[in-house]
Amino acid sequence: MSLDWIYYAISWILLRWHALWDFIGVPDGRFLGTNWSWVLAIVFLVVTVRVILFPVFVKQIKSQRAMQALQPKVKELQEKHKGDRETLQKEMMELYRTEKANPLMGCLPMFLQIPVFLGLFHVLRRLNPDNAGKTLYGWTVEQFESATHASLFTAPLAGKFGSTAQELTALQANGTTVKIIAGILVLVMMATTYLTSRQMILKTGWAEDPQQKMIQRLMLYGIPLSLLISGSLFPIGVIIYWVTNNLFTLAQQQWVLRKFPPPQMAGKSGSSPARPSGPPAKKPAAGGAAPKGPVQPGRAGGLFGRKQPEPQTPVVDTKKAVAPKPGAKPVNPKKGARPASKPKG
Repeated sequence: MSLDWIYYAISWILLRWHALWDFIGVPDGRFLGTNWSWVLAIVFLVVTVRVILFPVFVKQIKSQRAMQALQPKVKELQEKHKGDRETLQKEMMELYRTEKANPLMGCLPMFLQIPVFLGLFHVLRRLNPDNAGKTLYGWTVEQFESATHASLFTAPLAGKFGSTAQELTALQANGTTVKIIAGILVLVMMATTYLTSRQMILKTGWAEDPQQKMIQRLMLYGIPLSLLISGSLFPIGVIIYWVTNNLFTLAQQQWVLRKFPPPQMAGKSGSSPARPSGPPAKKPAAGGAAPKGPVQPGRAGGLFGRKQPEPQTPVVDTKKAVAPKPGAKPVNPKKGARPASKPKG
């Protein structure tokens, strides 16, 4: 299957952002050893992709909330089918299907960004002055030459930690500078990747489902550690993309989790002011509509308190004590001796 359509799409977005920064007046030359127009083009490539994937991110959050809400039922199934793993898997799949929850939805945004990452990796890897196909994927010769010599603090965007001496010579780069810049970026990439996973797990909690918990551990520890090795193969421009994407994810998750806190978080944070039954009970008592009645009349009195005081007052025991004389003798002594002593006098 050809991935040319991805390479064309990534190139088009990258070149449009570079043209925009050039139009605004961001210098195409180096400032502090950096070609900011190309660096900003990569940064806003991330913004473009994340805006497109925002609906998927919302679905990811909803799926995670649904999975979290199902944890008590999952725990019951695990206790019920301890020794029968096959039955447990069937029951859990049926539960997910019934409740419309997808355990893999939590990883969907990351999976959808893999083609973008691979496309950018391929496009930046081609930035070599000796490359004959400079106009491939919609590039012009001028754009290709400009991107080839673009750098971050004098380290070429196409350079990587594991660049060979031949590649560094073609890029006219200093090997030590490239290793330092690339090494720092790889460490930042690992740290931000770890923080994005840790942020979500701390807010939503560890899953009870063993498969979900294994996925959480893989995302928390496995992926950052794998970047220590694979990061040496990534061009500096790709690492800039990854770090920017992680920072965007941290900010987005923080906003979503504050705006729409998960159930556990809402229960813990709102338990003291919101959940106690005291405030709802005090409101009808303070209004004075139905202090002697139960909770239901109190709630109705809040809506119709001005129209229903007359039917509520006859319900009080005063009429019961006066009207039924035969029944007044056994009832009245419990509430007081005054109504019983009047007929005797």
